Amino acid sequence: MFSALATAALLFVQPADLDMIAATTLEASGAPGVAVMRIVGDEVETGVAGLRAIGDQAPIGRDDLWHMGSNSKAMTATLVARLVEQGVVGWDDTIGQHLGDRVPDMDPAYRDLTFRHLLSHRAGLTPNVDMVAMIAFGQQGANGDALPPQRRDYAGRVLTSAPAAEPETDFLYSNAGYVVAGAMLEQATGESWEVLMTREVFEPLGMASAGFGPPGSADIVDQPRGHRGGLFGRRAMAPGPMADNPPVLGPAGTVHVSMADLALFLQAHLAGARGEANGYLSDESWTILHTPPFGGNYAMGWGFNGTQLLHAGSNTMWFVQMVIEPATDRGFVVAFNDGRANVLQAPIGDAIRAMAE
Repeated sequence: MFSALATAALLFVQPADLDMIAATTLEASGAPGVAVMRIVGDEVETGVAGLRAIGDQAPIGRDDLWHMGSNSKAMTATLVARLVEQGVVGWDDTIGQHLGDRVPDMDPAYRDLTFRHLLSHRAGLTPNVDMVAMIAFGQQGANGDALPPQRRDYAGRVLTSAPAAEPETDFLYSNAGYVVAGAMLEQATGESWEVLMTREVFEPLGMASAGFGPPGSADIVDQPRGHRGGLFGRRAMAPGPMADNPPVLGPAGTVHVSMADLALFLQAHLAGARGEANGYLSDESWTILHTPPFGGNYAMGWGFNGTQLLHAGSNTMWFVQMVIEPATDRGFVVAFNDGRANVLQAPIGDAIRAMAE
C-alpha cells in the first residue's frame, strides 16, 4: 500500500556534515549519545555521535533504536485516523459511548467529549494519575493481555475525578487523555493498542524496527540506553521496569524506533500535509490530523506553529525532538539518550538550524 514512500526512504545517506553536526551537538549537550536526521523530499540523511551508555564503549550506530516518549502521540492519533477510515470508530465518538458501561461513575463533564478533545488535549483531564497509582501500574507490567484491563482501570481513575481544566475551552497537556483514547480503541476493537499500532501504523508504513518500551537487552549494551540523574550523577538504565514509564501509558509515549523508520512516518505526514496522495490516509484525514480542532496551536498529536508541525518526547531518560515543514518538504530530528530537557533545548535548536541551512 505504501511501497512507493517506503522505497523512497531507502535513499538513506550519511554525509559528513551531519556527523559533524551530531558531534557539535553532543559536545554542547554533554549527553552520552545523539542522532540527528534531516529529511528533504525522498532523501534522508543521518549523523550520530557518542556512546550508547555511560560506562560502556559501544558507540551509537546509525540503525540504533530511540525511545520516542510523547512523540508516540502523533502515532496514536494516526492510528485513530486509520480506524476512522475503516469505520471502526468515528472522530466524534464519545467517551461515554465507549467507556460509559466500564466507568459508570464517570464525571458527567466527560461523557460527551470525543477523540477530537482527547487527542488535542482539550478534555480537561489531569496530566497523569497520581504517583502511587503510577507505581502500582508499573508493578503490573505488560504480561499477556494485561494492558487493556489496566487502561480501563487507568481511565476509570481519571474519568471519575472532576476536570482539571475547562473541557474544550482550555488546553491542558494530558498523557491521561491519550490513555483514555487508547482504552476507547481497545474497547471498540477487542484488541490492545500495541496490536492495533503494529498492524495499522508500523506494518503499512514499513516501520520494521518499531516496538514498545526501552529498546535493547538488559545483559548487553546492544542499543542506546536512557540515562537517569541521581545523587552520584547520571547512570545508564538497563531495559526493565525502571527504564521507562509504566506500559499502561503506551498510547501517550512508549514507542521506540530507528531513525530510518521514523523517517518513514515523518515522510508519510509530510506527503499528507502537502496533499500528495500516498494510499495510506485520505486528504480529509491528513487535514484533521494536522489542524487544531478547537483553535490554538495543538492539532492531533502535533504542535503547530503556522509553518511547522512539531513535537518533543521524553520519559525523563531520553529526549527526542521532531519537526516537519510541509511547505519545504523537509523534516528534522534530534534524539538523545538523555532526558535533561532544560539542558538539551539549546543544543537541539542549534542542531536544527544547522541542518536547515
